[in-house]
Amino acid sequence: MSEFIIVAIIIACIILIWIFLYFVPVGMWFTALLSNVRISLLQLVLMRWRKVPPRVIVQSLISSTKAGLKLNRDELEAHYLAGGNIIKVVNALISADKANMGLDFKTATAIDLAGRDVFEAVQMSVNPKVINTPPVSAVAKDGIQLIAKARVTVRASIRQLVGGAGEETVLARVGEGVVSSIGSAASHKQVLENPDTISKVVLSKGLDSGTAFEILSIDIADIDVGKNIGAALQMDQANADKHIAQAKAEERRAMAIALEQEMQAKAQEARAKVIEAEAEIPKAMAEAFRNGNLGIMDYYKFQNIQADTEMRQGIVKSSKKDKGENPKTK
Repeated sequence: MSEFIIVAIIIACIILIWIFLYFVPVGMWFTALLSNVRISLLQLVLMRWRKVPPRVIVQSLISSTKAGLKLNRDELEAHYLAGGNIIKVVNALISADKANMGLDFKTATAIDLAGRDVFEAVQMSVNPKVINTPPVSAVAKDGIQLIAKARVTVRASIRQLVGGAGEETVLARVGEGVVSSIGSAASHKQVLENPDTISKVVLSKGLDSGTAFEILSIDIADIDVGKNIGAALQMDQANADKHIAQAKAEERRAMAIALEQEMQAKAQEARAKVIEAEAEIPKAMAEAFRNGNLGIMDYYKFQNIQADTEMRQGIVKSSKKDKGENPKTK
C-alpha cells in the first residue's frame, strides 16, 4: 500500500511540474533573456491565458532584436489576435530594413491583414517578377491578324498593396494596350519590323496606375501572323450581297408570275364574257325576226359570212401545220 502511495505521489508531482512548465515557460524566458529580450515570466503566463502562443511572440522578438529592430510585444499580440501572421510580418520587416525600403510595422500588418503575403511582396519589390501574358490577338488596318505574347516585368509597390489591383488587372491592361497598338498600325509589316513600338506605346499609357505593382518593362516575346481577317470579311460581305440579290430576283420572279396569273385570270374573265355575249346572239336574232328587223336573206348572208370566216381560219391553221408551226402561236 505504501508503494502505491509513493507511485501516485510521483505521478502527481510530474503532472504538477508539467503544468507549471506549460503555464510558466521558464526555458523560453531564459532563452529570451540570453537574447537580450526583456520579458517577464508573468507576461508569458498571461499570454497563455490570452490564447497567444508565447513561443511565436518570443521568437519574433528575438529575430527582430538580432536584426536591430525594436518591436512592441503588445502590438505583436494584437496582430496575432486580429488573425495576422506574425512570423511573415517580422521576416518582411527584417528584409525591408536590410533593403532600405522604409517599411514600418503598421504598414506591414495592414498588408498582412488585407490578405496579401507581405514577405513575398517585399521579396518581389527587391527581386522583380516576370509575368507572361496569354496570346493576344489583334488586327492591323490592312486586315491581317497578329498574335502577340508579352513578358511584363513588375515590382511590388509596397504603398499600394492595400487596395491596389492584382496581376489579373495588369495582364488585362497590357492586353488592351497591345490590341490598341497593333490596331492603330497601318500595316502588319510595320509591327513585325518594329515590335518595340508596341512596348513603347503600352508603357506610355501608365497601365500600373491603381495597381499593387510598378511596371518596369514590357517585352514582346513572340509575334505570329494569323488569318487575313479583312479578306474573310470581304468574302462574307460578298456572299451576303449575293444572297440579297438572289432574294430580290426571286421576289421579282414571284411578282411576275403573280402578274401573269392575274392577266390570265382577266383574259379568262373576258373570254367568259365573250362566250356569254355570243350566247345572247341567237336570242337577239330571234327577237329581231319577231320584230321584223331581220329578214331571211339577211340571216343567210350572216350565215354565209360566218361560214366563210371559219373556212378561212381552217385554211390558215392547216397551212401553218404543214409548215411545222404551232397554229396557236399567233
